[in-house]
Amino acid sequence: MAKVKTTRFDAARHLDTPARQAEYISAALETGDAGFVRDAVSVVARARGMSGVARTAGLNRESLYKALGEGGNPEFGTMLSVLWALGLELAARPAKRGRARKAKAA
Repeated sequence: MAKVKTTRFDAARHLDTPARQAEYISAALETGDAGFVRDAVSVVARARGMSGVARTAGLNRESLYKALGEGGNPEFGTMLSVLWALGLELAARPAKRGRARKAKAA
C-alpha cells in the first residue's frame, strides 16, 4: 500500500478577502468562546501578515504572537487594536432568543 502524502490544513490560506476574514471572526464571536475568538483573530492576522498587523496595531510582532498564540490571553484593548489594524470593528446587537450565555466563574 502506497503512503499518501498530506499537508496540514491552514485556514489562513483560504481567508483571502476582507469579507471572508470578517465572516470568519464574526462566526467565532457568535460562539461566545474567547479562545476560539483569539484563534480566529490570529488566523486572520497571519493571513494579512503578522508583521504589518503588529505595526499598524502599535505592537511588536513578538507581543502579537504571544497574545494571539495558544494559551494567550490578550487584553481587550489589544484585541481592539488588532481588529482595528485588520480594518474590522466590533458592534453590539441583541442576542437571539435562547443564545444568552452564562458568565464563567472567575
